[in-house]
Amino acid sequence: MNNPKYIGRRIIAGFIDYTIIIFLTFLYLKYFGEINEEGAYSVSGLKTLPIIIFWLIYFCGFETILSSTLGNLIVGLKPVNINTEKNITIKESFLRHLVDPIDMCCFGIIGIILIKNSETNQRLGDILAKTKVIKN
Repeated sequence: MNNPKYIGRRIIAGFIDYTIIIFLTFLYLKYFGEINEEGAYSVSGLKTLPIIIFWLIYFCGFETILSSTLGNLIVGLKPVNINTEKNITIKESFLRHLVDPIDMCCFGIIGIILIKNSETNQRLGDILAKTKVIKN
């Protein structure tokens, strides 16, 4: 079975998406955070809510409404339901990204290994959400 894995495109898309997330989080921390004991900016309590909301809007909202994040749009990929190949739901998107810290661990090596060794080219988040990534 010849299923394209789009590893290079997925790496570029992930880099774009997480660059956006990290940059905007950095800006938020700089302007709304306080300097902690280590000399870094941090937020706590309700001030963390905007970061979580932005993450939800960026990943879950974009994937549900636009069918892709900006990174995936740029490289021409989109996540779909593995069984129907229809656009994913907000629940599927949430599940896909819930385990991003594991998939992205060690510069994405875990996600890449899973994609390369999965018959359906799924990383851990895709397996959990029952989704896969296809060319748009």
